[in-house]
Parts: sequence; C-alpha cells; structure tokens
Amino acid sequence: MAANPLATLAIAVFLICLLLPTSSSSSSICVARTQDHVRTAFHFQPAKNWQNDPNGPVYYNGMYHLFYQYNPHGALWDVGNLSWGDSVSGDLVNWAALGNALDPTAPFDANGCASGSVTILPDGTPAILYSGIDADRRQVQNVAFPKNPRDPLLREWAKPAYNPVVPLPADVSANDFRDPTTAWVGRDGLWRFAISAVADGVGATLVYRSADFLRWERRAAPLHASQDAVMAECPDLFPVAARGAEGLDASARGAGVRHVLKVSMPDTLEDYYAVGTYDDAADTFTPDEDCGGGDYRRWRRIDRGHLYASKTFLDARRMRRVLWAWVNESDSEADDVARGWSGLQSFPRALWLDGGGKQLVQWPVEEIETLRTRRAAPLQEVEPGGGVREVTGIVSSQADVDVVFEIPSLRRAEGLDPGRLHDPDALCREKGGSLTGGVGPFGLLVMASGDMREHTAVFFRVFRILHEYAVLMCTDLSRSSTKAGVYKPTHGGFVDVDIEKDMSISLRTLIDHSIVESFGGGGRTCMTARVYPEHVAAGSSSHLYVFNNGSAAVKVSKLEAWELASASVNVDDDGGLMAGGSFANMCRAEEYNSS
Repeated sequence: MAANPLATLAIAVFLICLLLPTSSSSSSICVARTQDHVRTAFHFQPAKNWQNDPNGPVYYNGMYHLFYQYNPHGALWDVGNLSWGDSVSGDLVNWAALGNALDPTAPFDANGCASGSVTILPDGTPAILYSGIDADRRQVQNVAFPKNPRDPLLREWAKPAYNPVVPLPADVSANDFRDPTTAWVGRDGLWRFAISAVADGVGATLVYRSADFLRWERRAAPLHASQDAVMAECPDLFPVAARGAEGLDASARGAGVRHVLKVSMPDTLEDYYAVGTYDDAADTFTPDEDCGGGDYRRWRRIDRGHLYASKTFLDARRMRRVLWAWVNESDSEADDVARGWSGLQSFPRALWLDGGGKQLVQWPVEEIETLRTRRAAPLQEVEPGGGVREVTGIVSSQADVDVVFEIPSLRRAEGLDPGRLHDPDALCREKGGSLTGGVGPFGLLVMASGDMREHTAVFFRVFRILHEYAVLMCTDLSRSSTKAGVYKPTHGGFVDVDIEKDMSISLRTLIDHSIVESFGGGGRTCMTARVYPEHVAAGSSSHLYVFNNGSAAVKVSKLEAWELASASVNVDDDGGLMAGGSFANMCRAEEYNSS
C-alpha cells in the first residue's frame, strides 16, 4: 500500500511536538497567532531569523522538502553562519520545521554552507550538492547524503570527509564559484551539473561531468558565457515539454523537449531566462532568441517585480515543474532585527512553456485552493467606467483574487513610441494607476486603507504602437505605505497577449499581508511586490477595490475573490508563536483526511 503523505506529515508534527517545552508559554503555540502584522499567513518563512535562497526543493518518499539558506543565529545575513534549513510538507501549503540539514562544521564549509541542489540518485537516495566556503574562504563544491535514506523526513545528513568533490579551479575567482544545479544524466550515461563562475575574467555557467557522482571533471567549453555580463548566480537548467504543461525529469531529452536556462544577476537583483536548445554532447546551451550578444540581462524575466534566486524542481507526485524564489524585505535592517526575521519564499508556482514556445507561463499551485474560505460578494456594478468599486465580504489582507476585464473597444488606446517598450518600469512610473488614460489604467487596488492614503495598484494599460496594440502591466507601490524608509518602486512589464483578438485580459493576485503576487494574462507576466501598510499596524482593516481610471469602458466579466485561511507554516521550537495557523489545525486536517 502506498504511504499516506499526510499521515507521514502528522508523524513529523508529533515528533516535533514531543521536543517542545511543556511550559504554559509553549502550549500557546497551538492556539496563538503572531501579532506581527507584516508576517504572512500562507507564504513560507521560518519561525524566526534570516532566510534567503531556496536550495534544494525536492519530492521524496511522499513528502515535499524545502531546503533553504538560513542564519540560525539572527535576522540578518551572515555568510559565516549560513546553514541549510529544512521543512517538510504533504501539500506544499502546510509546513513543519525539521531543524538544519547542514551547518558549517567542517574545514570544507567552515565559513558557510551556501546554495546548492538536491538530486535523486538511481537507487532512490537523495544527494545534496552544495557550495561550501572553506577555512581559507574559497568557494568549493561538496556533497552530503542522508544518514538514513529510509527516513522520509531526512532528518540527519552526513558530509563525507573526502569533500570537496570539486575544489576551486585555478582560473576561477575564489569568491565566484557557487550554486550547483540539480544534476542530470546525458545520453552517454554520465552525470552533469551546472555552476556559476567567473573564469578567466568572464562570467560563465560551467558544466561538470561524473560517472559516480563523486569524481567530477569540468567541460572545456562553458554551458553559456557572456563577455557583457558580470557574475551570474543560482543557475537552473531544466527541460520543458514543447507542448502541454507536464513537468519533465531533469534528464529528459529528445523530440518534444526544449530547455530553459535561468540565472540570477546580483547587479540587478533580478532573475532572467531563455528558452533554447541544450546539446548534451557538447554540453552547451543556445537561446532561441537573439539576446543582444548573450547578455543575460537582455533575456526574459522570471518575474517583473521583486523576486530573486528562483529554483525549480520536478514534482513527481503530480508531474509538474514547480518554482520557488526568495523575496527579500524592502524596509530597513533595523526593522528586520525588531521583527526577529527577514525574508519570504514566493508561493510555489507551476510553470510550463506557453503555446508560442518563447516564454514560460507561471501559476500558483492548485493546492492553494484548500485554504479558500469565504467568497466575496458579487459586484453590483460591473463597469467601473472611471471610478472604484469595493470588493466586500472577505478579509482582503489574506486573499486570492481572480478577475477578467473585457474591453469593448480599443479605439481610445493611447499611442506609444516603440522606443518606450524597452523600459516598462519607467513607463509605469510615468503613467501610474491614479492618472487618467484611454484604455486603462484599470485593475485592482489592494491593501488599501479606508481613506485611500495607502494602497497598492496592480493594473493594465493598453497602448497603440503603429498598427498593433501592447498591454502594459504595472504594480505601483508609490502609495503602498506611509512608513518612512520603505523602498516603494513601480514595477512594469508587457503581457504577451493578442488583445485585439481576445478583447480581454485576466489578472490573478495573491494578497498576504506584506506580499502581493500578481499573474497577468494567465501567468505570462508575473509581478511580486512587498508592502508595509501602516494602517494595518494601527489596527485598521484593509480594503480591496476594482478600478478604472481610463476614459474607455471596461467590463468586469468575472471576479472571484476568496478569503484564505492561515496555513501551518513552521513553528518556533523555543516556545514562540505560530507563523500562521497551528499544529492543532494541521493534525485535525490529517484526522479528516484519514477518516
């Protein structure tokens, strides 16, 4: 009989509960919610301290694991203390903390256990490849294996003494050799992984090969390199189906398989990707589109907003590729210290290649629907036509909103110089949501105070460029908070849809206290934003509106909005409070599913 993943999760919960103190303060874990108004309800974050890159998300033995960069000693980044935190889930929504999988305890990682990946070996054993910062502060590559592979919770890991398996190459900078990918097998039967480096002064993604996962040799040519780009981080090379949304194993190849190369650029703090062809004989990647000399920063963006260090894995349970990404804070380090934590993970997204074959589509995993509770009241007015209409009946600071706007006519679309297409952020700043236009701006006002002094606008604007039309999507944070010292940019991106044919555009937005994730055009353009509204800190409720500040009529043909319950996301093991929900709720869910 197949293992019940929820039952396994209940075991994990029980084991952790056994370790908790029995004081009255610790018993409050099962009933209390944190009073931190910035803390999220269904996004992944540890109970406390600093987190950044998702390291090795993996589905193993009926359970999901999320390994992540973690500082167990404080709320600020400290490379010398970087560890691998580990949490486990049965549904990608509710998470139980398992402590650290890796800590900097050996000469080959004495100054930090940096990013890496998890690969499932042919015998079913998971293996960690990770960058260690050694005693001489050089970045080297190490392996780790579970002490007990039969343990579905993977609670203990061993770091062999023969590490590093890949020492620092002579032509690579000591500070620029990191972040090995999930490994894959080529048609020659050899393992491969890719890694970021600066080799001979050139930012490159290198490839290493091995027959046994222990002895690795570097390929002479890089997977991809660019004279125009600085060091890239967190590479991810993965296959996608040319047609359909099914996820593929990392070693998939042949007819009907395309590849995506993604990198994170520390100079822009953005993630970029290209769809192209991977040649596993030469171990080289060729993008389909001309990207201006190969500069990564001219590739497509994973997210047009505030997101970094994304990482995908194959969810073998549902045969889909799922993406995680780090979303850092936008207020001050002093605020991080005061809260006692810093950093979120984006809500996990399924991703696949769109029908045109040029870009990825991203969409929140369907398990989020298990959190839906109350549904918003229907709008009495379906044509905003120059104003706002409130969406009522739900707590809108914790919501999932799905809306479709129909555009009866494009006649009033404003003209746009084609040269403006290259900087959608600037265009969104210039033509914000509060300004009048032709076809748009129209969209949502989220996390809004009653007096509208604070609000975040997520909206579209349609432009005419010569004889065609372009749809601009924006997230305007300029009025998101009255708090001093908060970074409040305006994010922008064009949505690759045929608006003249469709005459409609969809927008889905997840709202979770201090993070807003939006998916335009069915997930063809995604935007993530951090918000810190002061009206919530003062105890006031947030509001949600549909708006249209364009002169052209826009019809809301569909609006489905749900209030979301709090997920159970990690627990402070020293008697603190739940990060959103309780272990008791998780256990009740398991009892329900087992009955």
